[in-house]
Amino acid sequence: MAVTNTLPVAVIGAGPIGLAAAAHLLERGLEPLILEAGPAPAAAIEQWRHIRLFSPWQYNTDAAAVRLLAAAGWEAPEATALPTGGELIDGYLTPLAALPEIAPRLHTGARVIAVTRQGMDKTHSRNRDTTPFVVRVEHADGEVRDYQAAAVIDASGTWSTRNPLGTSGLPAVGEAAASARISSPLPDVLGRERDAFAGRTAVVVGAGHSAANTLINLSELAAQVPGTKIVWAIRGASAAKVYGGGDADGLAARGQLGSRLRALVEDGTVELHTGFGIAALAAGDGGPVTLTATDGRTLEADVVVPATGFRPNLDMLRELRLELDPGVEAPRELGPLIDPEFHSCGTVEPHGARMLAHPEQDFYIVGMKSYGRAPTFLLATGYEQVRSVAAALAGDREAADTVQLELPETGVCSSDIGTSCDAPAAVPAGFVAETSGGCCGASEPVLVGFPTGMAHGRSGGN
Repeated sequence: MAVTNTLPVAVIGAGPIGLAAAAHLLERGLEPLILEAGPAPAAAIEQWRHIRLFSPWQYNTDAAAVRLLAAAGWEAPEATALPTGGELIDGYLTPLAALPEIAPRLHTGARVIAVTRQGMDKTHSRNRDTTPFVVRVEHADGEVRDYQAAAVIDASGTWSTRNPLGTSGLPAVGEAAASARISSPLPDVLGRERDAFAGRTAVVVGAGHSAANTLINLSELAAQVPGTKIVWAIRGASAAKVYGGGDADGLAARGQLGSRLRALVEDGTVELHTGFGIAALAAGDGGPVTLTATDGRTLEADVVVPATGFRPNLDMLRELRLELDPGVEAPRELGPLIDPEFHSCGTVEPHGARMLAHPEQDFYIVGMKSYGRAPTFLLATGYEQVRSVAAALAGDREAADTVQLELPETGVCSSDIGTSCDAPAAVPAGFVAETSGGCCGASEPVLVGFPTGMAHGRSGGN
């Protein structure tokens, strides 16, 4: 780093990738300042704690984080067990955040609202690279405070900025007015949000992993509560992509979910509408909301589930010199490698700090946000990103450029946050993986999650 390293490295976000970044920075002798907008670490995952991942524990942890935990006597979960989001928080992320190396450096209820250079907007060039960053933070009590940083790692994710329901990347006409009838992307329909769905008509919009999970859970609710109606609307001509590999799938949990969803459509439990691009929503007083497709068809719902994916929030980075791919809004060099028109998770080349760099020296976007609008991110990829970035910030360019992650060409997406993916990573210390039986007994490569397409990131029916 050009700026004196007596200043900390600001890490925005305390999810899996942000906490992993902090662990790698500490191993490199750098001081992290971790800023989490939510009331606790992994606040975004907390919103989908009821969802079970397809990927076993051994693929969902970072090596540096596990080294910190192991030194404190942490007992690793069973390597081949499939955690829920809640178990990921309770069994891994919360203990990690509570470590004495992490906890004093973690600020919750700290929402970053802007990042800039001290005394400079983005038009100023002279001495820019040697000028500290200023990270403006709004705290939960309303106080706004500026923090100086030698470098910034943005691991804030994309959960807070979902894609709109409308076509062409825009909200549907009337979408904002109907917001009271629109749920979160992964509602807990069998738990804390049960009353909003029981005995009502739900329209699930989207052909990804969030949609699959919600449809399965809604079918269980419908079996318990008469009058619960499930409608599924997708833009594409076929739902084959969402069904996955079925019985031939290399990972049993994923194949079973796809088979269940197909069966629910075939027996009429789930009413599927294809080619349904939403043009408008109209919410009546006390009545259902009407969804109108671009071809004039209509659907009525008591609640709409927006399983439409996510996009990065770049507003807080306006005063930084970014170089983004014009299509997917990822770092420019990474963009062509993750374009979902051509790539699935496993066809993305391993990459690190050099490919994630921007004209703004010592600033990096990592994790799901680094993939912009591309739904092909791998959790294991995020861990390798922050390992490389920490090495680069510490001046170890050789380690930063030696990207160690290998992904199968048939890479696939998981069911965790709706638009992320997962694939096997190196088994960290503290885990002993089973070699036979269970979901990990399949021959290599082990595939984790739903496919993003047969040959590329998007199938022909998307």
